[in-house]
Amino acid sequence: MVRLLAPLDIAAPAVRTAISRMVRQDWLKPVRLPQGPGYALTPKSVLRLDESATRIYRTGASAWSGRWHVVVFAPVRDRARRERLRADLSFLGYACLSESTWIGPRASPELASLLAEQQVRADRFDSTLDGDPHELVARAWDLPALARAYEAWTVQAVDLVGALPADAPDDRVFATRSRLVHGWRNFLFHDPGLPAELLPPAWPGEKARAFFEQEAARLLPAAAAFVDRNLDKGVH
Repeated sequence: MVRLLAPLDIAAPAVRTAISRMVRQDWLKPVRLPQGPGYALTPKSVLRLDESATRIYRTGASAWSGRWHVVVFAPVRDRARRERLRADLSFLGYACLSESTWIGPRASPELASLLAEQQVRADRFDSTLDGDPHELVARAWDLPALARAYEAWTVQAVDLVGALPADAPDDRVFATRSRLVHGWRNFLFHDPGLPAELLPPAWPGEKARAFFEQEAARLLPAAAAFVDRNLDKGVH
């Protein structure tokens, strides 16, 4: 990990601190490898990575059923716990309708484990809306702000990729692609993945998605070669 993150100017102490924090938060667990101490993904981490990859690369999209996933739980009195729950639910694509009622365009596979970890009991419903879904979306999510964020990201991403020489070494390609993915995955915290029929015409998120997918795929071979070379070093 230290070797892989060096092209991103992340120093070894910062890598080790991050790994220690991930162990404390149950994202990684210490294991004994043939070449020495190491870490493995926990089931919680595997679920998060699989779900995040699906959303980052927008794979597995299916037609919207027209139904909403509704989550209702008792108010959480502790402020820190309440804010953590709000952040986690927003990450999973839900929006707050009231202090105790959240909605999403589909059920998140991570929701059950999140509620168990937070020790929050919730009633969950798969429901249809008696009303205009566009009005509900406008009330639950700030789509104008999200559109501006997509437009700003596209400008920055074009500059980022454009600064990469055609003959750039694979470590620099890896760094550029990592920064591209990192910027794009921030939309996991803001974009619930609404179905196309609920989005405004000429939605800028679609243009941004097309650019990301094109450039992430184009840069992947050289970036993967850098990763493979450093993983091979760890085996010997």
